[in-house]
Amino acid sequence: MTLSPYGIREWGMATAAAIAALILVWPSQWMVFLVVILWMLIVAFFRDPLWRRPATVNPDDLVSPADGVVSAVLELPFHEAVGGPATIVRVFLSVLDVHINRMPCEARVVSVQHSPGRYLDARTPESAQVNESNLIIIEGVTGVRLGVRQVSGAIARRIVCAVGVGSRVTRGERFGMIKFGSTTELIIPTRATNTIRVAKGARVTGGVTVLASMPSV
Repeated sequence: MTLSPYGIREWGMATAAAIAALILVWPSQWMVFLVVILWMLIVAFFRDPLWRRPATVNPDDLVSPADGVVSAVLELPFHEAVGGPATIVRVFLSVLDVHINRMPCEARVVSVQHSPGRYLDARTPESAQVNESNLIIIEGVTGVRLGVRQVSGAIARRIVCAVGVGSRVTRGERFGMIKFGSTTELIIPTRATNTIRVAKGARVTGGVTVLASMPSV
């Protein structure tokens, strides 16, 4: 287990503040205990588990872009990420989940589109439509386009995306995070060959759990 460089500012400042606080409160055991617990809670949010591997060797399988619980599986008549009908698998991340985002498949980044918005509770359906978001459109090895969308929440106020147009990515590769509670979506072209492998309420692991299979990717 390591700490994500995406949160080095936050966990670095938390560590410095904790050291200073321990010096001040050292004679008081319960205050020391409180400082340590608060520091652990902040640092734990930025944990980055090592050695994750996709639970598949099939290149047609798309893995989850985030840890959390599937909050919705939706069918839309059109989505800009795929240029037509789309299936969206939406994953809700609580503050207790690992918040590193990962790529669903081997691909090339076509575009990154940031959209300002509100900061509603990520557990509400409306939040996915109106909250601040970041849409990464990727092109699979056969030219099929997919989307990964990072959506902020009521507590999450900063979206980190470490890839840009033209970046080559692999399945399960880290590409960013959303800080302190959020939603991440996988957007897939709706086709007869699509097989969604999860349902609402399923717990998924980023870079590991297979969300869908699409032979055309």
